Amino acid sequence: MKFLRHAFTGADNQTWDIGRILWAKMCFVYCFVSGWHTYHTGIFDPQSWAIGAGTILAAGGGSLALKAKTEPQNAGNFSQPPSS
Repeated sequence: MKFLRHAFTGADNQTWDIGRILWAKMCFVYCFVSGWHTYHTGIFDPQSWAIGAGTILAAGGGSLALKAKTEPQNAGNFSQPPSS
């Protein structure tokens, strides 16, 4: 459970980040739908799949980079409550 908290929270590891949650959900859905399609049709194109997966990963990384300035400022400092 500690891994999920670190993966889906901001720099302070306390504030849940909707962008990271949606990014992970999109990766899961992409893999699930790809597997479903391959199971039902028997067709799998690894090059097209890798291009799509790379696009999702790049878009998620870009969205995190765009909002990096909005991360909570007390990252790693758990002895003091967040300042208002």
